[in-house]
Amino acid sequence: MTNQGDMTNQANLGERNIVAFVPIVDAATARSFYGAVLGLKLIEQELPFAVVFDAHGTTLRLTLVGEFAPAPWTVLGWDVPDLEAAVCRLESAGVRFERYEWMKQDEQGIWSSPSGAKVAWFKDPDGNVLSLSQVEGQ
Repeated sequence: MTNQGDMTNQANLGERNIVAFVPIVDAATARSFYGAVLGLKLIEQELPFAVVFDAHGTTLRLTLVGEFAPAPWTVLGWDVPDLEAAVCRLESAGVRFERYEWMKQDEQGIWSSPSGAKVAWFKDPDGNVLSLSQVEGQ
């Protein structure tokens, strides 16, 4: 049995790495999109359970779930130093950026927040909403 002191140290999740989970239906399509298009490094493919990538030190498990309805909000995002360049690169790889009627976005689909941060949204092949953001001054 673990004593309470050991449990306190183990439960300090602020000192532990996060594992991100994104639901997918088609492993081959997701593997190609997250690897070839987004540039993530494939760690392993655990069929029929998941495709696992290294996202700059964060483990990203694309979990095979069968049928599902993707959330209408962002499930995963990246901070980038040059949002316009990142959008152009992904557009040249065939990624289509989302346009929202109620939000003022520029011709690239980039929204500028009141704080000065910029955000652009796109979807993976399963319809999960992903984002790129650039914080002013970074």
